[in-house]
Amino acid sequence: MSDAEAARIAAEAFAERFGQQPDGVWAAPGRVNVIGEHTDYNGGFVLPVALPHTTRAAVARRDDGLLVLASVQHPGEDAEVAVGDLEPGRPGGWAGYAAGVVHGLAGSVPGGLSILVDGDVPSGAGLSSSAALSCSVALAVRDLLGLDLDADALIDVARRAENDFVGAPTGVLDQSASVLCRAGSALFLDTRDGTREQVPLDLAAAGLALLVIDTGTTHDHAEGGYRERRRQCEEAAKALGVDLLREIDDVAALAPPLAGAPDGDVLLRRARHVVTEDARVLQVVAALREDADPRAIGPVLTAGHASLRDDFEVSVPLIDVCVDAALDAGAHGARMVGGGFGGSVVALVDADAVDAVTAAVTDRFAGESQPAPRTFVVVPSAGARRLA
Repeated sequence: MSDAEAARIAAEAFAERFGQQPDGVWAAPGRVNVIGEHTDYNGGFVLPVALPHTTRAAVARRDDGLLVLASVQHPGEDAEVAVGDLEPGRPGGWAGYAAGVVHGLAGSVPGGLSILVDGDVPSGAGLSSSAALSCSVALAVRDLLGLDLDADALIDVARRAENDFVGAPTGVLDQSASVLCRAGSALFLDTRDGTREQVPLDLAAAGLALLVIDTGTTHDHAEGGYRERRRQCEEAAKALGVDLLREIDDVAALAPPLAGAPDGDVLLRRARHVVTEDARVLQVVAALREDADPRAIGPVLTAGHASLRDDFEVSVPLIDVCVDAALDAGAHGARMVGGGFGGSVVALVDADAVDAVTAAVTDRFAGESQPAPRTFVVVPSAGARRLA
């Protein structure tokens, strides 16, 4: 769908709900991470690309002090709260992500806002649908009210909406990707100091495709598994005498300090994933910078999945089935993507083998008595932007 068409549809839905035209329509994309999972809140490296799938926010000013939120994807679940009465958890559900942004900027929203969101980023699939929602609203509020917020400030507003208002303990990867990614490139981001580089990623020119396979197993970052992994990483860093696991770059340095710590074996495996995953990001970036055959990064992706499965323990059986099926069908590499406990798999495949890999995975799912997964090819796309 073109930006113009997406803006038209969102504006029409807004007019139907609110009886007026919006003051504008903004969009922010979901993301898929080429490599670099659970490194962001450890100060490490990430390499995401933006999806062509976006969440659109159609927004208009109000003069009654209310925030009114509506969603095409959640009909009948509108939320209406005075801007001054916003507080963490009120409203909850999908509306909390948009409300959290407004809460963070409440001093700049005296008259209130009407917001309608519409989007096609798969929810719960590890593709950052929540960041797409919060970033689209953050950009809309900034532009509509003329706030002096640069990209980093927007990212922080969206991240705090998820962390502090909704209670989802995400790092900064998702929001950074949604705001900063550019078409045709992967975003190489150092989450410790914020430095970034746009690394060209034209897989089609090499006869390749990045295939996303949404397994249909949903997750929720506000639930306990993700939070527990973050806590374990913090405990491992403390036992190692560092502020962030990013400060450790030698796996051999992990065992002696962690061996005597409570739950030392678990902390060792969590830390080992983070340290080796940072190294894998650097390995992939080096290969792309050198204009090497991108097929060479396939085994690195697969190694990342093994680490997420065995050391970080955030995969689930159906995700593992999906990875194995893709590899058996000829994928050069495959791994789970996102925070884990469900979601999607990303596979690097020959462009002319997309259908064959998709069919093989679908057949394997049928053998597991699972419905066919949703699949699509990712083209690195643009970040958050105004549509109308």
